[in-house]
Amino acid sequence: MLARLDTAALVGLVAHPVGVEVDIGRGLPAITVVGLGDTAVLQARDRIRAAFGNAGFDWPDRRITVSLPPSDLPKHGSGFDLPIAIGLLAAAGHAPQTALDGLWALGELGLDGSVRGVRGVLSTVLAARAAGARLLVVPSANLGEAALVPDVPVAGARTLRQVGAWLRGQEELDPPAPPAESAPPAVEDLADVRGQAAARRALEVAAAGGHNLLMVGPPGAGKTMLARRLPGILPDLAQDEALEVTQVHSAAGLLTPAMPLVRTRPFRAPHHTVSVAGLVGGGSGIPRPGEVALAHHGVLFLDELAEFPRVALEALRQPLEDGHVTVVRSVAAVRFPARFALVGAANPCPCGYAGDLVRACRCGPEERRRYERKLSGPLLDRVDIFVEVERVGADALGASTAAEPSDAVRARVIAARDRQALRGVLNARLPTSDLAGRCQADGAARRILGIATERLGLTARAYHRALRVARTIADLAGDDTLMADHIEEALGLRYAEAHGRRATAAS
Repeated sequence: MLARLDTAALVGLVAHPVGVEVDIGRGLPAITVVGLGDTAVLQARDRIRAAFGNAGFDWPDRRITVSLPPSDLPKHGSGFDLPIAIGLLAAAGHAPQTALDGLWALGELGLDGSVRGVRGVLSTVLAARAAGARLLVVPSANLGEAALVPDVPVAGARTLRQVGAWLRGQEELDPPAPPAESAPPAVEDLADVRGQAAARRALEVAAAGGHNLLMVGPPGAGKTMLARRLPGILPDLAQDEALEVTQVHSAAGLLTPAMPLVRTRPFRAPHHTVSVAGLVGGGSGIPRPGEVALAHHGVLFLDELAEFPRVALEALRQPLEDGHVTVVRSVAAVRFPARFALVGAANPCPCGYAGDLVRACRCGPEERRRYERKLSGPLLDRVDIFVEVERVGADALGASTAAEPSDAVRARVIAARDRQALRGVLNARLPTSDLAGRCQADGAARRILGIATERLGLTARAYHRALRVARTIADLAGDDTLMADHIEEALGLRYAEAHGRRATAAS
């Protein structure tokens, strides 16, 4: 007897429809799974057989063939367990065939017959909606995630026995429940930062325009402390952004039943020993999201930037420019969204004290140059804002007056982003073709920008990035036209500090 239903195979963030055909025919007792499945898919037969017995179903001692068309699409993971088991229940006569009409399913089976959560459920729900599915059955642990997409009937399963009873009309599956209201995660406050007026201003401009930022300074100056307070001044994710971020985290298997929707902007801070695959995505088989995709619509913080492998840093150039990363492997080419703000922190030299007024640098000239060369020109050219983070003096550390809190800065950032929303895009992403119309400057501002371009030797990319930063500074001030002080501040953030640091380190 033949039974059929549908599921999906996750390739990157896209779930491709897959048929599940189960046939029980004559022949020696055996089970064969065909359709280009990986080891986890082929091992499903052992999990399903054990789950059948522990759920109280008789195993059919006949020839069982499971086909997963299309046969040229790679299938991976344990999410095929539940749909194969459902097909086998119907083919063996434990459930009516009509119950499988328009049915989609996804889930892993435990040997005890429990249905366990899997990754990629949100992408599967989108595929089921596009295919016009009558119902999608998912693990109860993934039910909150599945219910995020409207117009798709979903139900949750806890055990295979429950599924079998539901197919026979004897029991109900778990319905979606309203999402539980949870308190937003605590964020660290800028009020804790003493001094560092220039760095705080750079952080505010970067947050307002979505700009890339590099902080350079000696150990203990507060670079990491500042970076970790960036999420507290960023606006919340919009609904469409939250769904995009959730889809990435679902594909990576990072969602929890208690938090099925990612509501806050991601802040990813990988260690400097991260591999290229860990940073941009990859792995064996179908590529999985890396840190740049997990930071989508958020922040990627790279502490000790110069200690990251050069090949990993160079791999950032495509996502920084294009807002996505394409990972090519022999089995598939996968594109992940990667629209993030890069925040880097680095020491000015290997020992960390070049230019410091308290401790002398112990590095030789060649050692400093070798350290500088770890960050390539093309990568630095994609950074919008450079800032020196200097040692904080005793007066600032002991001040009794609290610094401005994150809430006040966040209000200005949101107001600036609201102005950008009217233009349809963040300033950091303004297309070059739109800069002339969006960044109209008065005469004094144009003269300053022209002189700076000639004297500082700005590349075309650096020139355009300075304009985008100036546009953000004007938005923070509530000005429509770029003026001289906007251009001067933008050029200082974009150019002066970084090149001053290089001159100091090389001297």
